[in-house]
Amino acid sequence: MPETTQERLRLGADVILRLNNGVPQTTLKNMREEFPFLADATQAYALGDVWTRPGLDDRTRQLAAVAAFAAMGERGLMKIHAGYALNVGVTEDELKEIVYMITVPAGFPKAILASQTMSELFEERRNAIGGSGQ
Repeated sequence: MPETTQERLRLGADVILRLNNGVPQTTLKNMREEFPFLADATQAYALGDVWTRPGLDDRTRQLAAVAAFAAMGERGLMKIHAGYALNVGVTEDELKEIVYMITVPAGFPKAILASQTMSELFEERRNAIGGSGQ
């Protein structure tokens, strides 16, 4: 476990770059302008401490994060993490299964919101790369 805040921030920055294909995370960057403490806490704790723990690979962590945010109805963060999931090898079909799965604990309204957000993400990625997104 890193001992200093600077080490934790560095680890968090490394996680973001790894998940986001070498690109800084826009939401976190924007948060840092108005809410620097919250941005640093997110980067150091959520990413630097939790995301770097042993036991789960990035793919599994992203599936868990997508499912949790979808069940909460948190569309923005779900979309970010679904994008990361695709970046680390999760397929569109696997993300669709997450949407189907959350109907059980979270209900159809949350699943419908998640499906709409996933559809937006899939279309954006297909348009960006000109492919199928699979």
